[in-house]
Amino acid sequence: MAGRESALTAALVRLVDTLVADYDSVELTQELVDASVELLSADAAGLLLADGRGRLQVFASTSEETRLLEVLQVQSAAGPCLQAYRTGERVLIEDLDTAVEQWPTFVAYARRQGFRGVCAFPLRLRTERIGALNLFTTRPAAFDEENLRVAQALADFATIGIMHARILADTLTVNEQLNTALNSRIVIEQAKGMIAQHAEVDMDSAFRRLRSFARVNNLRLAELAHDVVDRTLDLDTISGRA
Repeated sequence: MAGRESALTAALVRLVDTLVADYDSVELTQELVDASVELLSADAAGLLLADGRGRLQVFASTSEETRLLEVLQVQSAAGPCLQAYRTGERVLIEDLDTAVEQWPTFVAYARRQGFRGVCAFPLRLRTERIGALNLFTTRPAAFDEENLRVAQALADFATIGIMHARILADTLTVNEQLNTALNSRIVIEQAKGMIAQHAEVDMDSAFRRLRSFARVNNLRLAELAHDVVDRTLDLDTISGRA
C-alpha cells in the first residue's frame, strides 16, 4: 500500500511539473496514460480530448495498437470512450463479449488486440466535459473499486489542470493552444514513423526513443519531433546508431 501511495504521489507530482513548467498538453496527457497503466490493473490506456470545436481527437496512448483503437472510436463515433465523454459517466465493461451488440466494430478490433475488458472515465469539471480516459485489460473483471477510484482521481486531476489553463487564457488563446497541441500530435506521429523506419523498430519503440531523448536533453517532445521531421537532427542520434 505504501509503495502504491508513493507511486501515486510521484505521478501527481509529474503532472504538476508538466503544468507549471511551461504548460504542455501533449506531455500532460502522455503522463496521464502512463500513470494509469503504472498504478492500476490496466494493460494499456488511451486518451481522447475535445478540441476548440468540441471534436474529439486522440491525444495520447501507451501503444500504437491502443492509439488505433481510439482512432477507430472517433471515426465510427461509437465506443465506451465516446459514451463516457457524451454522458459524463464512467463506462465499465468487465467483459467485452457482453458489448458485441452495442459496439460490434469496437469490440471486434479490441478483441483482436487481445483485450478483454475496458473502462472509460470522463474528464469533466462540474457540467463541462473535455474528454475521456480509456483503460484496457487483457483479462475480464480486472478492476476493483480501489483501482476505479484512483483512475477517476487521475482523470479529475488532469481535468482540473487543463481547465485551469483554459480559464487563465482567453478563448482565442485556448483555441490556438489546442490547435497547436493537435498539430504537435501529428508531427510526433510523423517523427515516430521516421525513427521506426530508420532504426527498423516498431512504433512503440520509436516513441520510447523519441521521448527518452527529449527528457535526457531537456527538450519539449513536440519541438524534438519537428527537428526530426525537418531533418535538422540526425536520426542516428535518436536511433542509437551515433
